[in-house]
Amino acid sequence: MQQYCNSLTQYSRLKTREVKIGDLLLGNFHPVRVQTMTTTDTMDTLATVEQTIRCIEAGAELVRITAPSKKEAENLQNIKDELRRRGYNTPLVADIHFTPNAAEIAARIVEKVRVNPGNYVDKKKFEQIDYTDAEYAEEIERIRERFSPLVLICKEHGTAMRIGTNHGSLSDRIMSRYGDTANGMVESAMEFLRIARSLDYHNIILSMKSSNPQVMVQAYRLLIQQMDNEFGEIYPLHLGVTEAGDGEDGRVKSAAGIGTLLEDGIGDTVRVSLTEDPEFEIPVCRDLVKRYEVRKSGSPEEEKSERQEDRKTEGLIPTIADTSDFRLPYSPFEYKRRKTFTVDNIGGTHVPVVIADFSKVENITPNSLESIGYKYDVATDKWNIGDAAADYIFTAKAELNFALPGTLKVITWPNYAATASDSAKYIPIFDAKGFIKSDVKHNSINFVMIDCFSDATAINDFTYLDELANNPSVILCLSSKNIHALPAVRRMFIELMNRKIENPVVLIVDSNWQTADEHLIHYATEAGALLLDGFGDGVCFGMTNTSYENAATTNASGRNYLNNNSVEGFINSTAFSILQATRTRISKTEYISCPSCGRTLFDLQETTAKIRNRTNHLKGIKIAIMGCIVNGPGEMADADFGYVGSGVGKITLYKGKEVVKRNLDSEIAVDELINLLKENEAWVEPNA
Repeated sequence: MQQYCNSLTQYSRLKTREVKIGDLLLGNFHPVRVQTMTTTDTMDTLATVEQTIRCIEAGAELVRITAPSKKEAENLQNIKDELRRRGYNTPLVADIHFTPNAAEIAARIVEKVRVNPGNYVDKKKFEQIDYTDAEYAEEIERIRERFSPLVLICKEHGTAMRIGTNHGSLSDRIMSRYGDTANGMVESAMEFLRIARSLDYHNIILSMKSSNPQVMVQAYRLLIQQMDNEFGEIYPLHLGVTEAGDGEDGRVKSAAGIGTLLEDGIGDTVRVSLTEDPEFEIPVCRDLVKRYEVRKSGSPEEEKSERQEDRKTEGLIPTIADTSDFRLPYSPFEYKRRKTFTVDNIGGTHVPVVIADFSKVENITPNSLESIGYKYDVATDKWNIGDAAADYIFTAKAELNFALPGTLKVITWPNYAATASDSAKYIPIFDAKGFIKSDVKHNSINFVMIDCFSDATAINDFTYLDELANNPSVILCLSSKNIHALPAVRRMFIELMNRKIENPVVLIVDSNWQTADEHLIHYATEAGALLLDGFGDGVCFGMTNTSYENAATTNASGRNYLNNNSVEGFINSTAFSILQATRTRISKTEYISCPSCGRTLFDLQETTAKIRNRTNHLKGIKIAIMGCIVNGPGEMADADFGYVGSGVGKITLYKGKEVVKRNLDSEIAVDELINLLKENEAWVEPNA
């Protein structure tokens, strides 16, 4: 397999082995299953049962429960018995990290166990260890001795297993040989998978989780390729972005990572890890998965049920051969931004721009711009510009009757731009044919729209690109009405790269969905997947008329912390959240926050809200808030500062990987975190 999926140009589910979890079938074209994890103390049987029921009734098809020691593992029997007594037969999953003996108990009780290769046998102390090949082989044998008993128990009892690698808990052994890389994550899982296969045990699911969607996506792609090359088959994959956080940011980050893979037919089960009550994760999972329930899957059964209207643009995207002599013009396994030249402030080394769509706003006033980061102060006659301020606005045809703030520019249809009083501030946008024929082009910057592979007449006909190629004034605006919009736009990027066309590109995505979460997921998937591959020098999000009217009347502002009171504000904050999640433009504080579980040693939701309230003005700072030590130190490696539960009512603070304040009382820990930020010159006063 040269690539990592069946096709880059049409939707096709990746075939995986069938796995049975209780009575639930997973993989092999079965529906993508959704799951979550309880946050209660596993020793509190009633509380765990009640929360599990809430999750099941919300739609969870699997529920995971932590078992950090033997006593919790043993209590899984009581939890399972009570659930079955109440008529709930949903499979239960035991979450295991450091304790093989707990795993061996749990495997005899529940339908599935999850083990973390990074800490099941190995330890993480951030030590660099130099191994000879012989010494490394000895370590693998040590793992075999510790892991094989669990495999044999699972095999005997018909228990499924997830080999779940977390980027944040890669062992010192793996880190020493492979570094902090996606390759290291893959090898960590493959070591365990090879042992299981040698014992003829195959009831296995794998996952490659990271708080960084870029790393997460690359790791899954590499794992698929490695399994196919080594075994000639692929085991089912559980998808998730770990420690995604809460609110808008948690949903966007999860959708960017999970949606990227689902778009390519990858994934057999998903979890959205939010720092919220677990039952709230399920609707987001459902919103992600339902996008693909009507797609052509490769499964004959699902193909029969495909909606006829979804086939209108099928087959219009030129195919890409997966042959030994073919190479993509980019690597899907590592991030490298597509090379472009600069037009105005777009392309080259500039961060991606945000274009705000104001075409549906009837009367644009200075106050209208507050929703996109520009606040006009009447008393001083000055504009205050926020960190998440849009770079351009699209008005379609309106020339504004007030002076524009800062470097903000307006995009309009060509005739209106040509007659605008300030030609430097008003920029035309054309379709491809219109630009070629037009005699009212701007002398230095022109936006040109291309609808990618939505029209049968355009198949394999790229002659119009010759008129646009490398024109130093042209910014291409790519979108697609194709039912498979993402691969259509990606295919155009491949064409641009193969033809050495280096014009910068703005990604245009319109949403026809209805709820705030659906819009978030749509934008994050359609644009985020491209940004993660290094494609795109800007974004412009909009809504169809029906969706816009619904959002405007229902005040759909999404679950965010920016208090949006307009559709334009919601879309603008979403755009900046997606750029932040894909690590392409940093405009605010980033929180790496775990979803909580029975191991959590403080009120995670309350504490996260408290920390966010005190620090959300610190642009570019990454703060990790972790309920326990399992992934804490590892995820701290990607964060600037960390707040980790280290005991009941006790918090340990990190700077990067280093412990700086240990076992603080939780009552003072947030204040001490602020002091730590100040000590390291990472603090600025709000509104300073």
